Formats: sequence, C-alpha cells, structure tokens
Amino acid sequence: MAKLTLTIEVDDTDQTVLKNDLTDIDAWVQDAMKGKISNCWKRMQTEWTTKLMNDSSFTDSIPSNKADFVTLVTARSDYKDRKARDEASKIG
Repeated sequence: MAKLTLTIEVDDTDQTVLKNDLTDIDAWVQDAMKGKISNCWKRMQTEWTTKLMNDSSFTDSIPSNKADFVTLVTARSDYKDRKARDEASKIG
C-alpha cells in the first residue's frame, strides 16, 4: 500500500480559533494522528492476538513486529476492516 497523504482545509476564522490555543496547528494535527494510530494499533494487536491464540488451526508463531503482524492478520480470510464489518452488520 502506498503512503497516504491527507490534506485538511481550515478557513481563516477557524485558523484564528485554533491559534488561540495551539502554537503550531500542523504539529498538533501530526501528533493527533500519531496518537490515533497508536490507539488503533493497540486495539488491533490485542484483538488479534487473542483471536490467533484461540484459533486451534493457527499453529505458527505470532510476529513480534508491527509490520509482520499486520501483514499476517490482514491476509487471513476472517479479517475485515471497519468498513467491511459495518457493511456486514447492515446485511445481517
């Protein structure tokens, strides 16, 4: 997967509002994304470590690094991202 670049448009009024509390808007956005990624990773790691450990057909070792772990999990037939889970819950 290629790197994702996100762009946020903030009008002059909202920039002024943000600058009332923030010294660097971009730094705050970058830190907010890092925090969200970290929290999502922790939830994914916890959820899937439990699933893998409880799956009697899974006999391999669980990778200790993030990239290998994500590759393993997302290659599984039972993996669904949030969009797919939401769509499945609408159907069922």
